[in-house]
Amino acid sequence: MHDSRHLEGTVDAVPGVRNGRPGHPRQRPAKLHADKGYDFERCRQALVHRRISPRIARRGVESSATLGRYRWRVERTLSWLVSYRKLAVRRERSAASFLALAQLACALIVWRRTSGALSAPQAG
Repeated sequence: MHDSRHLEGTVDAVPGVRNGRPGHPRQRPAKLHADKGYDFERCRQALVHRRISPRIARRGVESSATLGRYRWRVERTLSWLVSYRKLAVRRERSAASFLALAQLACALIVWRRTSGALSAPQAG
């Protein structure tokens, strides 16, 4: 099934985000960046219905370079996760097992990035 068919379920699964102000956390992000694969009116309407500003590249109009300013962060993070071979191709039957492996990989990535920064010698 095409990725754009899963847009609504994915957006609805995003947990509440704290915005630094007291009160209830914001339930959804203010805007969503997506590539040309999501350039469908149903995707735009689904986001507007949820009060999310769609930032979707248009097919045949916009170059891919304009969205690349934001997309490289996503691609970099996905490449970090795929470096763990168990996550590259999902063979786990249960979603809970796969989620546990993904969370373990994220914890290892954060630990390696922070411990490397702490143990690096100071220049100067």
